[in-house]
Amino acid sequence: MSFPPLSNAGRWMLNRRDFLRFGGTGLSGVALAAILSEQKSLGKEPIRPIWSPEYPNAPRQSHFQPRAKNIVVIFCSGALSHLDVWDYKPELIRRHDQPMPGTDKLITFQGENGNLIKPLWDFRPRGQSGKMISDMLPNLAELADDLCFIHSMNAKSNTHGPAENQMSTGFILDGFPSMGAWVSYALGSENQNLPAFVAIPDPRGVPQVGPNHWNAAFLPAVFQGTPFNAEKPIPNLATPKEISAAAELSTRDFLHFLNDRHLAEHPGDGELTARIASYELAAKMQLSAAEVGDLSRETKATLDLYGADDSNRLKGGFAKNCILARRLIERGVRFVQLFNGAYAMGEGVGNWDGHKTLKTQYEVHRQILDQPCAALLRDMKARGLLEDTLIAFVTEFGRMPTFQKGASGRDHNPHGFTVWLAGAGVKAGYSYGATDEFGYKAEENPTTIYDLHATLLHLLGINHEQLSYYHNGIERRLTDVHGEVIHEVLA
Repeated sequence: MSFPPLSNAGRWMLNRRDFLRFGGTGLSGVALAAILSEQKSLGKEPIRPIWSPEYPNAPRQSHFQPRAKNIVVIFCSGALSHLDVWDYKPELIRRHDQPMPGTDKLITFQGENGNLIKPLWDFRPRGQSGKMISDMLPNLAELADDLCFIHSMNAKSNTHGPAENQMSTGFILDGFPSMGAWVSYALGSENQNLPAFVAIPDPRGVPQVGPNHWNAAFLPAVFQGTPFNAEKPIPNLATPKEISAAAELSTRDFLHFLNDRHLAEHPGDGELTARIASYELAAKMQLSAAEVGDLSRETKATLDLYGADDSNRLKGGFAKNCILARRLIERGVRFVQLFNGAYAMGEGVGNWDGHKTLKTQYEVHRQILDQPCAALLRDMKARGLLEDTLIAFVTEFGRMPTFQKGASGRDHNPHGFTVWLAGAGVKAGYSYGATDEFGYKAEENPTTIYDLHATLLHLLGINHEQLSYYHNGIERRLTDVHGEVIHEVLA
């Protein structure tokens, strides 16, 4: 019988002295790790949320005093061009239609790039802060003094799917919980008749990675988001007309009695209690979900503010989604994710992926986004909701300062882009970080998506280094092993 040759380390282990020497080193390493672990020297200990399968969405204590109680994430799917709306670059205007220095025959996601192209909409100073914002989104531009810009964002991928994953889950790969699931796992919700986490897809459809944005992955399934929008409410909630309200109430009481007896016979069965809790929440939502989605209760002035009855059906649909987001926050829903743009319609047709004819495509999309999104901020501020609610406006990456060769659009750019925050806990009329003179790469205070997530959790009173879940032998976090809170943007 032949045996594979021994490695050098294997030969050493045949020698008694070397065996003891190397074996002792390994054992001492194990012992040292155990001692350091006991002394908490290997890192901060996890803070496990104490939650009950019977009441999984019950409100829970944050790690420290939060600045915000709720959060709305507005996700512009397809990669909104920072250079054409938020990130003013005079040098890009001066060098219009010239090659970008130092990037001869630069190859990006879809191939070779052409010359530098100035913004396709004019920039002008806005508000008392004088922040330069373009005319592409005029209603949002008027709110410059309420916004906190982060101009130095980086993404790890230049491909939509992985980049969307990272923005919503912290990882470019599939199979990780969304930030909304992490937040509902950590904090629960103040409303026990609605989900803690609601995702509102665009009227045109879902983003490229779809349910990954609201998936719970390896977290308990009860913490995944519930997707519905103003035009497509949660299905199968209405009670059949043949069943009276009294009969339905009696049936629920009887089911509750049976469930309690069954639980008494199977104490400690987490899966059973979670299943019962999910059905009980569904029963409660028969009334609460119908009420929160009933926009007929809104005044005409509010509907007009958002543009809900606009002749543009897509704009009207997105406007109603924005009203739905506000109504969910009013009722204590912890995390709302509102999407603008979808992929079912093709590249750039129903989203911000402006490769070929950016100006033409963005003229369509900006009409859908601008008024409803600005109205959401104005309305929430007027109602006092921004005192406890944080709004984050994000996209998966930026776009190039050049046009693609042979096209009239900008290619993907993960090296520098803009997001903004507004509301509870952040500075208003403030800008942090900067890209280079052309808006290509983050140059001043480069910021990662891990940093953004750490900051969002911090504002909710959560230490991102201590919120974890033990899965497959690893303490998993939304921020993985990275992330620093961006203290400079905190109010």
